[in-house]
Parts: sequence; C-alpha cells; structure tokens
Amino acid sequence: MKIQQLRYIVEIVNQNLNVTEAANALFTSQPGISKQVRLLEDELGLEIFERNGKHIKSLTPAGQKIVAIARELLVKTQSIKAVANEYTQPNHGVLRIATTNTQARYFLPPVVERFSKKYPDVSLHIHQGSPNQIYDALLSGEVDIAITTEAQYLFDDVVLLPCYMWNRSIVVKRDHPLAQCKHLTIEELGKYPLVTYTFGFTGVSDLDYAFNRAGILPNIVFTATDADVIKTYVRLGLGVGIMASMAHTEADTDLLALNADHLFAPSAVQIAFKHSTFLRTYMYDFMQYFSPHLTRDVVEKAERLRDKDAVKKLFEGVELELR
Repeated sequence: MKIQQLRYIVEIVNQNLNVTEAANALFTSQPGISKQVRLLEDELGLEIFERNGKHIKSLTPAGQKIVAIARELLVKTQSIKAVANEYTQPNHGVLRIATTNTQARYFLPPVVERFSKKYPDVSLHIHQGSPNQIYDALLSGEVDIAITTEAQYLFDDVVLLPCYMWNRSIVVKRDHPLAQCKHLTIEELGKYPLVTYTFGFTGVSDLDYAFNRAGILPNIVFTATDADVIKTYVRLGLGVGIMASMAHTEADTDLLALNADHLFAPSAVQIAFKHSTFLRTYMYDFMQYFSPHLTRDVVEKAERLRDKDAVKKLFEGVELELR
C-alpha cells in the first residue's frame, strides 16, 4: 500500500468519481490512476469502487470506510511536513481558508492585511462557497481552516471555535415605503417581494424560523449567495433586500439599512479545523487576528477536547461581539 494510491482514491471521490478529472487535478494520467487503484484493491482483496463496465458508479461500503481513513492519513502526512517546516521555515508556508463571499469581502480584508504584514512569505488562499462546499473543502483537506456562518450541524466532527455574532439588515432604496416604517414587523416585511441569500444556503436558517413563527410564506423573488449581488437587484427595484448587516457600507449611500435585530436571531461565525491538522504558528496568529479571544492557549485547549459540549463549556462567559 502506497500513500500515492490513497491520494488517488481520495481524489477520485473529490472529483465526483470522475477518474479523468482526478488525473487532471493530480497532473497524472487516467490509465495510471486506474492501474494503481486496481493494484490497491487486489492487495486488499476487495473492491473500493462499484463499477459499471469501466465507469465508477459509487463507493462500496468498505470503500467508504477506506476513503475516510485515507483522508485522515493524508492529513497526517501533510502534518508531518508541516512540523518539519515549522522548525526549518517558521515564517514560510501556505494558509488555505474556506469561507463565504460576505466574510471574504467585508470582514476578512483588515485581518488579511495585518496577517500579510507579519507573514509576507506565507501564501494565503481564500476559497469561497456555500456551507456545504466549505465543509467538503475542509473534510477533503483542500483547506486548512474553515470560517462558517451558519449550518454548524455540518461541522460536528471537527474543532469548532466561536468567533462573533452577526445579524441581518433590511435593505431598501431610500424612496421605498419601508424607509418610513417606524416599527418593522415580519408581517409588514411579508407584504413585499424579497431579495435575499439562497434559502437553504445555510440549512434551516434564522430567517426561515422568523417567517415560520409568524405563519407567513415569504415572497422570495431573487436569491444569491453574494451580498453585493443582493444589493444590485435591490437597486433595480426587484425587491427588499435581507442580508448581513456588515455588507451595508458607507459607500451604499443610495440604500437604507433598517435594523432587523428584533426580527431575526443572531447567528454565530465560527472557525473550524480538523482534529488531525497540525497548526502552524502563523495559523494560530491568523485565528487570533480574526477573533482576539482565540489565543493560542485557548485554541490548544479546544484542540484537546473531543466532545463538542466540552468545547462549548470552554467558551462559557465569553461575550461574542455582534456585528
């Protein structure tokens, strides 16, 4: 059994069971990957993949377990290299982060600026996507750290650290009737077409709960995963925007942001990483730049706690800032 064979089967899964795409991603040949997978299956005495002729259909039950273990082994292999680099090149490396468009656009820039000044020789890569995509990127080892905004239920099997709370604002053009509303309610909001984040983008969200509690079916006319896109279509008069408060800035002079703290419960932003990840010094620093209460000592304590309830208890008494 070779590490490269494990890398092949994991990449095939990452590429939706497409061997050709896996070969392209790994800069090798499709026949070479297929041969090595067959050799591994012969060595193990079982099939990892179910096939229809030459085409892979799915993972076998045994294959699912093998791929899960292979992912962990590949992460540990990366960790061995990271340990060596921590001692030989402490200020050099790569930091790969997955997060949402809103976080990347509106919260991360000053954090990245501070980080880059201290670590100019660390290459920073930010991947943007939905919570499911963020989780998949973390699980597959494509990124080192994930910054999640909702759907924390996806991240039960990783270290999850609370950072801050965020809420939504109602965004309208200044001549919209809601601009004159002194006490905004869900019922009043439900009278208008809405432009918001994709429903289901974060699972069952606080937005869903608010409308469900009021017994109202919202008239969603446009959805997007990007707050800038939401603002664009509010400007076009397509509807009333509901988006993260931080995404309304001083530059949006033509739009009015109405406080919606009384309508929607705040959501937590959290940092996630796998238990098997070896955290470099610059990774600890990045987390503290992102959220000051995440000191190295606190993060290391959370790493040692395997139970998520124990991690929650660790942060009891920490008042998270609302943004």
